[in-house]
Amino acid sequence: MSVLNTVNRDHTTSLAFLDPQGGVGLQRYDTLKYRQFDKLTDKQLGFFWRPEEVDVLRDAKDFKELTANEKHIFTSNLKRQILLDSVQGRAPIEAFGPIVSLPELENWIITWTFSETIHSKSYTHIIRNVYSNPSKIFDEMMDIKEINECGNEITAFYDDLIEYSSYYNLLGLGTHTVNGKKIVIDLYELKKKLWICLASVNILEGVRFYVSFACSWAFAELKKMEGNAKIIKFIARDENVHLASTQQLMKILPQDDPDFIKISKECQPIVIKMFEDAVDQECAWADYLFKDGSMIGLNAQLLKEYVQWIANKRMTAVGIPSSYKGASNPLPWTQKWIAGGDVQVAPQETEITSYVNGGTKQDVDNNSFKGFSL
Repeated sequence: MSVLNTVNRDHTTSLAFLDPQGGVGLQRYDTLKYRQFDKLTDKQLGFFWRPEEVDVLRDAKDFKELTANEKHIFTSNLKRQILLDSVQGRAPIEAFGPIVSLPELENWIITWTFSETIHSKSYTHIIRNVYSNPSKIFDEMMDIKEINECGNEITAFYDDLIEYSSYYNLLGLGTHTVNGKKIVIDLYELKKKLWICLASVNILEGVRFYVSFACSWAFAELKKMEGNAKIIKFIARDENVHLASTQQLMKILPQDDPDFIKISKECQPIVIKMFEDAVDQECAWADYLFKDGSMIGLNAQLLKEYVQWIANKRMTAVGIPSSYKGASNPLPWTQKWIAGGDVQVAPQETEITSYVNGGTKQDVDNNSFKGFSL
């Protein structure tokens, strides 16, 4: 497999993934098969932000005044979000990049993966400013059983696709022996693994973050940890774009490649079970967060109802029957945080008007260019 496919072809006739003529050749964007992915790239780039733009110094003072159970809720959510975005900061391009066949889709996957690294950096920005011993937070992260279980589940689907597609790209279709082990590489089976991995990512982007998100916004509703809440709003805005891309792919692939019509029907029971398992894990996470007590306006039961309502929306969006009949939103106030419009939160406290960029202070006033002429 080469990083450049030299076959001269019309990409508008190529499959989105696993085209018989190979991967992406020239990165040309004058003719596109699926313009929506180019638009998603533009939207994500338009949302570009840096964690250092958000002042979280007041959060350090707020954190000291939280109760013990509130500190547990806040810190545990940070740890879990770090793990989820540690996966997302590398996995999309590793899993989908080697088998993508369209330049606009490849460009989107690269942009998507890059934006996830900003999320990971933002958690470090919060931890450095809020905790006296940041290393302790990172070192303790993998000791939490509930975090490990979630991490193992989401990485399993990625790992399965990455391993199988690696054999496909290196060895081709057929029966092979690798390290004494017989391996059968079948194109239909590879497409099934792609579909299931894509469904897993859809669930990750659309369901798995929202218990943690709701907690962060609940603190801000109480005028606490507002810098963190603003960062989480930026992250949620990005995740909505990522979610839209997975929903688009799950709608497009059956139209793009007839194999996915059969695969989507064949795998529907598996995908429904994946949604339900994710909801169960989110409910278990809510129990873990609130094991020592609730906070004003939020408790484990409300979060369980909330994640069921979220899951119903995500399942319906990809044409899957919803599992939680009658579920409604018990936290309607979260919608203002999820909405993609104004992202301002208490600007005096959360905006750094002259932040450091590359070690240079970015202040500009009327005298900055005095004596300068063109």
